[in-house]
Amino acid sequence: MQSANKHTRLLLFSGSILVVCLFLVNIAVGSVHIPIEELLGGLLGNPMSKLSWATILFEYRIPKAITALLVGTSLALSGLQMQTFFRNPLAGPYVLGISSGAGLGVAILILGGSAFGWSLTGNAGNYLTWGVWGVIISGSLGAITVLLLMSLTAWKIKDSMSLLIIGLMFGSASGAVVSVLSYFGNAEDLKLFTIWTMGSLGGISGSQLYILSLVCLTGIIPVLLMVKSYNAMLMGERYATSMGINIKSLRWTMIISTGILAGSATAFCGPIAFVGIAVPHLARMVFRTGDHKILFPASALIGAAFLLASDAISQLPGSAETLPINVITSLFGAPLVIWLILKRNFSSEF
Repeated sequence: MQSANKHTRLLLFSGSILVVCLFLVNIAVGSVHIPIEELLGGLLGNPMSKLSWATILFEYRIPKAITALLVGTSLALSGLQMQTFFRNPLAGPYVLGISSGAGLGVAILILGGSAFGWSLTGNAGNYLTWGVWGVIISGSLGAITVLLLMSLTAWKIKDSMSLLIIGLMFGSASGAVVSVLSYFGNAEDLKLFTIWTMGSLGGISGSQLYILSLVCLTGIIPVLLMVKSYNAMLMGERYATSMGINIKSLRWTMIISTGILAGSATAFCGPIAFVGIAVPHLARMVFRTGDHKILFPASALIGAAFLLASDAISQLPGSAETLPINVITSLFGAPLVIWLILKRNFSSEF
């Protein structure tokens, strides 16, 4: 037992070092070359040789890297909670339509005014008027609405495959409504929404990053308070009830936490695929455990590392071009999920 605990602590420590290294790589990569000694000196508080380097480092690269940390952690924890909630290895905020619901909420905010003449949104300028809180609230409401519908369905249907199909249908229905809004929306709003759907970790200011951090922390706190109950949930509701766990409270904790984490991450950065579904399985494989007291920090570390690495690759080192982050996570995430399915017997884990 002591050997296993030592092994787990060593893996968590190694994961933390990896995240720090990827953070440094992330802020070192970009269209403008900044010498590594200047980067390290700037991080330590020393003045940099060029004012433009300091501006790029502190106003663009570091906020973007911190955003990758927050969003990678949020999506990974959302996916882990959903897989535990539905006891389904294919569950995740993207597959079950939660991200689609967040996208629908943002689409209503951006496209609803020009599509149907609602005074709430009006035009593209009102997207900026409503600002961060408008995007957060609309994205989170969309995500929570879809998750509530899925939860109501889950109480009626116990078969995991049926739930997965219904989740995909919720996602398709949300996509259909977004298509209607896009069809009737004006070109300016549609361009704004299309750019949002490609996903981006950049463009978040310091004040917006502060808000995102608070929202993510709000979504993580319920997880920390209820972490001991998640293991019992994997054994079934009857077993969890026999252990004295309040199932109703645990369900709502999962619903609210996942809605806030996935909804805010999608609202700020657009839909980012495969992090929520692939990272929890990768954490189980690396740490060889189903204990959520280990899986939560492990998934957070791997999720942050995965998104930091994906963002560094999307910068196309040596080029002034940047690929959408969603393209990179899909290119690496899809083969990873296929490999995990071929390598592991998911049915024995849930």
